[in-house]
Amino acid sequence: MTPAHGKDKIPPAHGKDKIPPAHGKDKIPPVHGKDKIPPAHGNDKMPSANKGNEFHQSVAITVKTGEVNDLNQHVWTLQGETLVAFPRSDSVAPVTITVMVCRYPETLEKGKGDPIYLGIQNPERCLCCEDVGGQPTLKLKGQNIKELTDQDKPVKPFLFYRAKTGRTSTLESVAFPGWFIATSNGGKPIFLTSDLGKSHNTAFVLNIRD
Repeated sequence: MTPAHGKDKIPPAHGKDKIPPAHGKDKIPPVHGKDKIPPAHGNDKMPSANKGNEFHQSVAITVKTGEVNDLNQHVWTLQGETLVAFPRSDSVAPVTITVMVCRYPETLEKGKGDPIYLGIQNPERCLCCEDVGGQPTLKLKGQNIKELTDQDKPVKPFLFYRAKTGRTSTLESVAFPGWFIATSNGGKPIFLTSDLGKSHNTAFVLNIRD
């Protein structure tokens, strides 16, 4: 094959035949302004894992039931609208208690025990601690126990620290620290005392059914 020469040669590109460099409006513009892909914000952000109250509300908490007696075998029973302690016998019908744990134990004092709501069935009532004439007083309130545990913070007047020692538990008021549920002689109302384990019965067996 003979080399190309004369008019057969491929001339070098020059003048208007050259491929011009991109410039002006022919350049590929950088992404800027409204053309940029905006960062996620507001409602567009990916949701984070549930936390705080949303987490607590998602935790399944159920009502547990059972019976209570003290070490003298006095059981809790209902007379009218008053909880009283009677010696256990075939003629005494113990009340069925209801128990639910608090959703927010981390917001309460540590080392006291498990914070619980405590109530009874038939009729539906909850135990509550109130100041009456400067004296912490135990009362029964017409209150749904599930509504208490569904609140977005602890409802302290209805809460008790359950501190377990062996098979017994003490029940200390959260609203009135140092005051405990107590029983005395048979037939007397259940009450609050600051005299732990001395003159009154403050240790109870909670026979809770899972």
